[in-house]
Amino acid sequence: MNELTLQQLVEGLPKSLLNASDRDIEGFQKIIEETIKLREGHRNLQKMVKNFSLSTIQRT
Repeated sequence: MNELTLQQLVEGLPKSLLNASDRDIEGFQKIIEETIKLREGHRNLQKMVKNFSLSTIQRT
């Protein structure tokens, strides 16, 4: 995974986000947190399906 520098992160932010209110930022933060949870859940689901598939194949 590529590591971004703080400068690269800031340069990639839209001006609207840089000028956003605290309330807007809090809303954006909640969206990011839920997105991370969703992505982690998706990865866990993929692992579970893979493990289930492998165990089913081994039983047959």
